[in-house]
Amino acid sequence: MEKKELLVDLFYLPPIEFFVAIEGYNKIVLEREGNYQKQTYRNRAQIHLSNKVETLSIPIIGGNKKVKYSKVKIDYGQKWQNVHLRGIKSAYGKAPYFEYYYPYFEDIFNEQIDSLFELNHKLLTLCLKLLQIKAKVEVSSKYEEGPEMADLRGKIVAKQSYEARGIYTPEPYNQLFGLDFAPNLSIIDLLFCEGPGSLELIRRSKKKN
Repeated sequence: MEKKELLVDLFYLPPIEFFVAIEGYNKIVLEREGNYQKQTYRNRAQIHLSNKVETLSIPIIGGNKKVKYSKVKIDYGQKWQNVHLRGIKSAYGKAPYFEYYYPYFEDIFNEQIDSLFELNHKLLTLCLKLLQIKAKVEVSSKYEEGPEMADLRGKIVAKQSYEARGIYTPEPYNQLFGLDFAPNLSIIDLLFCEGPGSLELIRRSKKKN
């Protein structure tokens, strides 16, 4: 079997597009040694509330461009976990699979993990398990400009529409709110709404060439 490896940025509760991009790879390598960048999916995720799409943002300490992602600490001086958990409950409390999946996320939030990378790593591990994506996940040990494996770093950008990247074609599913489908939200939107059917929907969302 072909050994397919992909080097990726690690995001906070990543958008559906991220999982569309990694699905089908045997091994995913998470970039830890690159410099942290602000205004990215590393510390923000989008959820669907009753009247709008809301961005959840994790406050960090420092986080300038000269700090490695692995060194970035979460600011627990702000009660962000309460805000995020309350937002997730408000958005998805009535979703079909909320009661099954929510406790797993709540447990991780309540751990008070200092490192943003470690928090995101734990959350990604949980999401992959719930999606039943079997890829092996490793963490980079050094920064490589030109890696031998496929490289997704810097491609999924929060300030740019997914349409510009050609990775993901939205496959609508039953969201709780609104008549118009909101594409490319955090993976938790899909998980809470579609449960075990999420992986098949991710596969159907791959951009057709």
